[in-house]
Amino acid sequence: MTYKITFKKSVSNDLKKIDKQEIIRIFNKLENNSALNALNADSYPELQGQFAGLRKFRIGNYRVIFAIIDDIILITRIQHRKNVYKIRS
Repeated sequence: MTYKITFKKSVSNDLKKIDKQEIIRIFNKLENNSALNALNADSYPELQGQFAGLRKFRIGNYRVIFAIIDDIILITRIQHRKNVYKIRS
């Protein structure tokens, strides 16, 4: 099954805090990663607690948090690993 990747509006705020070279690297990984379309559950584990039902995708020190809704991958966060699991205010 092929998934369409979409972004939550708040992701644009996340991207403003990331170096441009890192953004390019992240988007290249998202575009070229055929495994994301395969969605191997072992590669993209479900999160626990406040993020239950979401999954994570690791790209270096950055994490992409996403949800699977039918045939859509909704990316909800892209942040450094030390900040990604903190509650937004």
